[in-house]
Amino acid sequence: MSTKFVNPTKVVTGKDTRWSYANVWQAKSINGGTPKYSVSLIIPKSDTVTVKKIKAAIQAAYEEGEGKLKGNGRSVPPLSAIKTPLRDGDTERPDDEAYKGCYFINANSTTAPGIVDADRQEILDHSEVYSGVYGRASISFYAFNSSGNRGIACGLNNLQKIRDGEPLGSRSSAQDDFADVDDDDDEGFLD
Repeated sequence: MSTKFVNPTKVVTGKDTRWSYANVWQAKSINGGTPKYSVSLIIPKSDTVTVKKIKAAIQAAYEEGEGKLKGNGRSVPPLSAIKTPLRDGDTERPDDEAYKGCYFINANSTTAPGIVDADRQEILDHSEVYSGVYGRASISFYAFNSSGNRGIACGLNNLQKIRDGEPLGSRSSAQDDFADVDDDDDEGFLD
């Protein structure tokens, strides 16, 4: 019987996790930084199993990274005093319906995530994966300490699309943008 190594800092989210800002096909550079693949994972607060696993993994990453977090300081800052990736959608995104009653985590990676469907078959059609789909994410937590910023970050490993969802932040069509425009609206500007 082989014993499988369990990484305490790795989590696979539940199937009701929704993907937002899904930048998973091509690495993008933000402010000239290293190009990365990224996704914002929206996790319902009702998915207590996933939330509990994430909190435990953040704690494990904190304990594993104490030396890094301490840096040149005398002591390790308490977990409550550093940046952690699990954020509350109700307080941080109160105007966004998609984040209501949810936590969210921004995960990223410099290497492309593996992306499969519910049957674990590789997804090749890029239009299958968009902001708004539901699926599991394999993520890992780690401590960082760079340029005075200390905290726990979330790395993106792999993604499994479970089902389609309403596209988030989707661009409106030209037809929709101009559907309610009345030709008389412009009159005041012609004088």
